[in-house]
Amino acid sequence: MDFRRSRASDEPEINLIPLIDVLLVIIIFLMLTTTYAKFSGLEINLPTADASKQAEPPNEINVALTAAGQVLVNKVPLAAVSVQTISEALRRAAGDAKEPVIVINADAKASYQSVVDIMQAAQTAGYPRISFATQSPR
Repeated sequence: MDFRRSRASDEPEINLIPLIDVLLVIIIFLMLTTTYAKFSGLEINLPTADASKQAEPPNEINVALTAAGQVLVNKVPLAAVSVQTISEALRRAAGDAKEPVIVINADAKASYQSVVDIMQAAQTAGYPRISFATQSPR
């Protein structure tokens, strides 16, 4: 019996294939579980300002339109509902104010034509700034 060890066969071999397999599994696991954010570390310092409350009310003319088609300009009902009548009422409500904002409060069931008539009356009166009032759903 030869109990002598040969020097050539005693050197250990490192098999790299299982190591590569384990590393690939770890990389895939990290790629799947990592969350990506577009702005992960974006810090913004917004400017500050001390604003005082407006002394005078804003230049607004409120025009209400009911579901029945009745038009109210600053809570004053109009006798006739035509573009010319609404235009004259808007001029009277504005007085000498420069470029007032026309706020249209139309009922959800009001006709589309009535809203267009109010917009046309504002354009005829020379008031291009129009806004629509809405309410948030509950």
